[in-house]
Amino acid sequence: METRELLIGFNEVEGIGWKTIDRICREGLLTENAFFCSSEDWGRLGINAKIAHWLAAGFNPEWIYARCNLMKESGVAAVTLLDEDYPELLKESPEPPWVLYYRGRLELASRPAVAMVGTRMPTAYGRKAGEMLAMELSAAGLTVVSGLARGIDSVCHEAALRNTGGTIAVVATGLDRVYPPENRALEQQISRQGLVISEYPLGTPSHPGLFPRRNRIIAGLTLGTVVVEADARSGSLITADAALEAGRDVFAIPGPITSPKSRGALDLIKQGAKLVTGASDIIDEYQSYLPAKAANQGENTSEATREKDGLKEKKLTSEESHLYHILHQGPFTLDELLLRTGWDFGHLHSVLLSLIIKKAVSQLPGAIYKVI
Repeated sequence: METRELLIGFNEVEGIGWKTIDRICREGLLTENAFFCSSEDWGRLGINAKIAHWLAAGFNPEWIYARCNLMKESGVAAVTLLDEDYPELLKESPEPPWVLYYRGRLELASRPAVAMVGTRMPTAYGRKAGEMLAMELSAAGLTVVSGLARGIDSVCHEAALRNTGGTIAVVATGLDRVYPPENRALEQQISRQGLVISEYPLGTPSHPGLFPRRNRIIAGLTLGTVVVEADARSGSLITADAALEAGRDVFAIPGPITSPKSRGALDLIKQGAKLVTGASDIIDEYQSYLPAKAANQGENTSEATREKDGLKEKKLTSEESHLYHILHQGPFTLDELLLRTGWDFGHLHSVLLSLIIKKAVSQLPGAIYKVI
């Protein structure tokens, strides 16, 4: 039996989570030796007695093949952390899912993407802002990722489906369940035109504890997360936190200061999230990830482009110009720039921030900087 099939098998066992599979891998039990372990052996890995007893008695190739056949009959495929087509960006995030179950176009999960999240009960302003932004981001070639929830999630999925970037729905149930039920038609449309994914086996029902775990996948698949409209206790802020933990960007759309639905996004902006007043604020950050546009704009450097670059440099201070010329040889990490400039952290950060504000330099995930 292949290692990936064993990994899917362990992921299918009710009561076994990410950390338990991690221990199984570390103990070298992601092999057929697992079929010969006793309940005591499993117990020594910290697995509770009930699950340990079941593993010793019922975890075998026949059971695993039966689960895989059930997936095929349901039109569900699986990609594991061991597979080459597992999304690379997600692999780099904290606790990437061992198994992703999916319907639709898996290649979308490896394209440049932005998460869009927000309240389940948006205002008319929030709905309009989400729809407009999702349409423009998708038209620019960015895939829109969200959680198929009511409200902002649904608005953004529907808008993104109209353009080339497409959309990915990350759900917190098995793919034979739809939550909320009223989004069944939308889920089916995304399965046909986009991608629906889950880390949970078939049969897993909706449960409040699964949604925060789902949010880390939304953040992990994307270059950045946009909070469209959210109150101070919105679950969308969990996705923003997950994005920060994964070293990704966080954006927020400002709303009326009189609206409780704006408080979460406004608080994020206060804390340093990038303020968004239009799709260009996001697209400009990720131009280098959009190869078609980069090719069209950069096949030949015209005289006009050189003049524009010259004007840009004339507006820079001597220190900004020095750092700008260094970054022309980049991109570089913050540590590499500290070594090349010899500046202290505070001074380097100040000059970088000024260059970013002047649209001369952009920051990539992982604190990497490059010229625009």
